[in-house]
Amino acid sequence: MLSEYRYIKFGRFLLDRKIVTPTDIINARKLQKQNNLKIGQLAISKGWLTQEQVENILIIQEDTYEKFGEVAVRENLLSQRQVKELLKEQTDNYMFFGEALVKLGVLNEKQLIDELKEYNHLKLSMP
Repeated sequence: MLSEYRYIKFGRFLLDRKIVTPTDIINARKLQKQNNLKIGQLAISKGWLTQEQVENILIIQEDTYEKFGEVAVRENLLSQRQVKELLKEQTDNYMFFGEALVKLGVLNEKQLIDELKEYNHLKLSMP
């Protein structure tokens, strides 16, 4: 049983321990998705790119496996400074799964910390 925890995500761990419900996990992931905007979404919200430009970058990205910002700069759609600003904003506003559970009131901060400790202990104790 313990060895299976090496490969599971934190949500599954909490679900197995009956600390969260499947609905809690879905709601937390939805909150993350709403909060954790992709760089193209951020660029649109700033008025730096249009939806069509973002879609074109994504198409190029699929073929070249380059990062979004690299394609945008190469195509003269964004400057390096703009990409750096977007990446910083993306990082600064990132919401982790556990944070989403706390924000939704599923866990309090102490519970989150305790469960993360247990989860990490199990993962680190695997051979």
